[in-house]
Amino acid sequence: MLDLLFKKKPVLLLFVLFPILCGSIIMPETDFLEDSKVVPGKLEFIRDSVRFEVTGTIPIESALSPKNPKINVLLKSSENSLLFEALELTKNVGDYSYNQSFTLAYEPWMEGAFLEIQFFQGKKALDEPYQKKVLARGVITTPLLAKVGKVNYDEPIPQVGLFISTGIMDTDLSRSKEFLIKFDAGSSTIKMNSANTQAIADLKTFLTENSSVLSFKITGVQSPETAEGSSSKLGMDRAEAVNRLLKESNISIRDSLLEVSSRWNDWFDFRLLLREYEKISTQRKDQYYAVLLNELDYQTQSQALRKISGFNQVASDLFPNLRVAKIEVVAKPLLGLNQAQSMILQKALEQSNGNSELDMADWAIAGETTPRLEDKAKIYSKMTELFRSVIPYNNLAVVKMRLAQRTLDQEAKDALWKEANELLYQAAKIDTNPYVLHNQGQIMVLQGKTWEAYKKLSDASVLTRNDNFLRYNESLRGALDILRGDYKLATLRFNYNYTEPKDFFNKGLAYYLAKDFANASLSFEESVMAGRNYGYGFYGLAMIAAESGQAEVALLQLDRAIHSSELLYQKALVDPIFEEIRSTDEFFQIFRPAASKKEN
Repeated sequence: MLDLLFKKKPVLLLFVLFPILCGSIIMPETDFLEDSKVVPGKLEFIRDSVRFEVTGTIPIESALSPKNPKINVLLKSSENSLLFEALELTKNVGDYSYNQSFTLAYEPWMEGAFLEIQFFQGKKALDEPYQKKVLARGVITTPLLAKVGKVNYDEPIPQVGLFISTGIMDTDLSRSKEFLIKFDAGSSTIKMNSANTQAIADLKTFLTENSSVLSFKITGVQSPETAEGSSSKLGMDRAEAVNRLLKESNISIRDSLLEVSSRWNDWFDFRLLLREYEKISTQRKDQYYAVLLNELDYQTQSQALRKISGFNQVASDLFPNLRVAKIEVVAKPLLGLNQAQSMILQKALEQSNGNSELDMADWAIAGETTPRLEDKAKIYSKMTELFRSVIPYNNLAVVKMRLAQRTLDQEAKDALWKEANELLYQAAKIDTNPYVLHNQGQIMVLQGKTWEAYKKLSDASVLTRNDNFLRYNESLRGALDILRGDYKLATLRFNYNYTEPKDFFNKGLAYYLAKDFANASLSFEESVMAGRNYGYGFYGLAMIAAESGQAEVALLQLDRAIHSSELLYQKALVDPIFEEIRSTDEFFQIFRPAASKKEN
């Protein structure tokens, strides 16, 4: 019947076949999103927002293709998503074009999100797009790495707030000193020659003058010389020998403060000696540092160093100084009230009246020298009853701030911040004080009020030229400059002598974001040297290596970073900075040991 119909009316056959022919000829398989792109290619957090532009064209291949096109943009993570309104399309002769800019207020879920463009066609609303394409994965949130005092559960609690000090316990009272016990080549036997005898005598004098020991490290070191052996045993034997010598010399250190270790096949100590070596030019030193900082293995670095002109003379001068055990001590004088004063203080704390035989300076010293925050709170609280002064109000506020750092309960934390702010308000009524302004700014930072905090910290800097205060205040101010996107200005804030790894890291971060990678590398290296267990310095070095295309170096540094901090471990998995190396087997290899460790 159909055959007969088609024979009589061949036009009808053509009409039936036409849609099929159109489908195979006029509607080929087309990648309608082929030239879709996002600018910048990697999304970035800048000044509390994410800004990008989506552009592209949809080719028009015939009158029937495409049908009623629509372009959607979706930002999506495992926990949240944001679907934007359909892009406005401009119909041209051979295509539809689109170009649209977006500015989003940054939210934490966006860091691990991906940006997807979707193509729909047809008159009916469809749930699934005809085609889709990922334009970008993750958001670069490097400025948010700035250390501003926030607590991460797997890291040491950051110290926040500044006490107004009498000067008795200023930070410069904590002193660090290094003492060297020297050995013959290949030996771990201590000879009590004049140099070693003097070192022990100097150590005893130092501990007598600074009886409050904060840390005590003994590190056995080996020179790269052949006579020093081919294993790390010699370095540890030297460290243990020194430990025994100290006990025999009646130098007793608590086990909780004592750290005994060794270094072998490590150019760290050689690099320290090279800094003070004056027999070679600065240009020649730069050649050495280029090798020492390239993060290649010890043997490769050793071969490269030996090729530098004049190395034999440098080795002859410096290597003997590496046949040592280093004693590194951080200590301070033990200060405070005498026994009689302490009894008067205790009696005053137990009484409800507003009288005291001690003057304000005695009370302030008692507050400073008391180690427990709870005891400080009692002393400063009593002082607010006895004296009309900024000091007790400010210092009690700092106690509240530091207690807030110790709790994970946000409600309790908010209550302590509120109490601290009320105390600071009372202090400000008595006098305009830079410490009060700094502490108000620090609380605002922790509450996420970045712009208000910056104003407080800026006002604080104007009120004093005290270097110790400015070192802390400008460090926090520089960290806020990073968050505010003023990277070059941030680099100017760190022109102080820092000792904390976090400050060196913030300084490196400022230089990194300002694209000054040379100074950034030096600062991250200083962060590592100030705290070898502080992973952020290694993360910074990994970012620089990734930026310069040094994949192997980036992986080495990243390996060290992620095993020191859970936050860095999670961040590295989504950070677009490492996108080019994330697809490699080597990248996931460095995460496997950490995963295995967690399972065990």
